Amino acid sequence: MRVLHLSTLFCLCCSMTFGQVKDNDEKISIKPPSEFFPKERAQVLVVGSFHFHYPGLDSFKTMEEDKIDVLKEPKKSEVAELVEYIKRFKPTKVAIEARPKWNATSKLREYKSGMHRDKRDERYQLAMRIVNDFSMDTLYSIDVHSLSQDLYKKDSVFLKSITNKIDWNAQDPYWDMAKEWLNYREKMLNKVHILDFFKHINSRESHNANYGTYLTGNFTAGDVQGADNLSIWWYNRNARIFSKIIQLTESTEDRILVVMGNGHAAILRQFLEASPQFDFVEFGDLENY
Repeated sequence: MRVLHLSTLFCLCCSMTFGQVKDNDEKISIKPPSEFFPKERAQVLVVGSFHFHYPGLDSFKTMEEDKIDVLKEPKKSEVAELVEYIKRFKPTKVAIEARPKWNATSKLREYKSGMHRDKRDERYQLAMRIVNDFSMDTLYSIDVHSLSQDLYKKDSVFLKSITNKIDWNAQDPYWDMAKEWLNYREKMLNKVHILDFFKHINSRESHNANYGTYLTGNFTAGDVQGADNLSIWWYNRNARIFSKIIQLTESTEDRILVVMGNGHAAILRQFLEASPQFDFVEFGDLENY
């Protein structure tokens, strides 16, 4: 009887122990990743723009009849309103799509002395105006070339060997749809206020659609070579630009304004939203600043 009693008691104790473990398991919750990173982060506003002076360097070309002149009314006044809207962000640093040889800070000093006011380029009409209005003395150049350019300089034969199967004129109905959307968008610039246009092209939907155009056409051409080309060319270039943003960040109190071609903005959004170091500021949210 004593043996049976001890056995029963042992089973009861085990049952209680297992039950306690189960209760404890139910109370445990997994901490979200955000608890392991600082709550205070540098803020970044990416203003994706079309190129005001239409240099014609992008793969998609704006039709002549759809181009606007930002130095003539009504667009001149609309640009001024756009600038005031962006200034709500109160940036502490401004970065632009330019290479070091563009000498951005030197051009800024010339701008402050009254030069370049007749330049249509958004780097002058948006970035420099804002830098000047906030009395900053530096304009950061963060554009870089891509890994594909490095590979070409080092071994052009090798680069050609990993892209030689790509049909650069590959037909894709989704690229045709993308061109229809881009053409429509360009025509709307003449019909709507430029601020409304910027709100539209800087929305999440437009950014994703913009980047999505790079995933059509020759992206699947040449087996995986089309994907490889995008990786070492466009995606890599933007990853390098993002690294430049990290390099110029000094404090969680930084408020960095980035003025770039809108094609860049789509990928920079991805990096900034995923980064534990930054808060991505939605362009449309400046209404509440």
